[in-house]
Amino acid sequence: MPILDKNKAEDVRRYETFVRNSPFRSITQDPNWANVKDDWGNEQVYVERDGEIVAAMSLLIKKVPGGYSLLYAPRGPICDLHDKQLVEELLKEADVIAKKYKAFALKMDPEQLFTEQLDQIYRNAGYIVRNEGAGKEDLIQPRYNMIVKLTDEDPDSLMLKFRGRTRSKIRSSARNGVEVTYSRSDDYLKKFFEIYEEMSVRNQISIRSYEYFLKMREAFDDLRIYLAKHEDDYLAGAVTINYNGKLYYLYAGSSNTKRNLNPSYLMNYEMMKWGLEIGAEQYDLGGVFVLDSEQDGLYNFKNSFCQKDGVTEFIGEIDKVYKPFIYNMFVKVVPKIQKMKKKLQKK
Repeated sequence: MPILDKNKAEDVRRYETFVRNSPFRSITQDPNWANVKDDWGNEQVYVERDGEIVAAMSLLIKKVPGGYSLLYAPRGPICDLHDKQLVEELLKEADVIAKKYKAFALKMDPEQLFTEQLDQIYRNAGYIVRNEGAGKEDLIQPRYNMIVKLTDEDPDSLMLKFRGRTRSKIRSSARNGVEVTYSRSDDYLKKFFEIYEEMSVRNQISIRSYEYFLKMREAFDDLRIYLAKHEDDYLAGAVTINYNGKLYYLYAGSSNTKRNLNPSYLMNYEMMKWGLEIGAEQYDLGGVFVLDSEQDGLYNFKNSFCQKDGVTEFIGEIDKVYKPFIYNMFVKVVPKIQKMKKKLQKK
């Protein structure tokens, strides 16, 4: 049964080699991501043909009241979603995991482009699919990602992909003495987290713990912590990871000091230049839920780097439901209760 036995070093090596070199790879499908999300359980399943792994899926397992659980394959599975037969074969392996943990559903949201054809393949097969019309409350991760393609670019041609005002901000930030450096040191991580906390207070949003970033640094050797500084002031920081040619701009923050110097623009350009140096194929600025520059400042910022490449639209969420009653409670009733609680807390 192709469920990864983590006690067998050779099996683990083969699995890791496949997922890290697949064209459908994603950092959140790497086995090491489960070490970051260690408050969830985890299992990995795969399909072999002629002695070679051809599909894989890392599952996070979240227990819910009643003794049930949700299986979640963040940005999985790792295979071509158009090959429905292969996907079905992989999901049969996951059925064993579902039975073991009393799962009411398995949720997938792969890094694969939305097409009407792909959408219909899974809707017609009886899966629950969420994409067009789904809002922030309906999805675990955004289905719109702002991705800058780096292949065959150099620093000058890369600049031409950006909005004109963004190019001006990058150049003026450098002229005005903003310096961008990187490290993996404790000092850099602590300074980043200070900036990250400051940003969260300003924007009134929840953030990850410091321990979360410690686990992320331990899990990925190609993680860098970037800081933007002017004179004695630290202005911005970010955590980015090179995942075998895919660069992920994962977490970032900016301070309340000298915001007019546009440190985050210069910092992102420097991180993309790292991608050029190592021959990376893309730089993923992360997702957005709303494509509206007037209502969403985050989209406006990210989109300013993607004027040429545009918005990358993923297929969205595809759910395999095992227990319909529990599933409907989870996706319909629980969100309504949570919204009600939030409203009461604000009064």
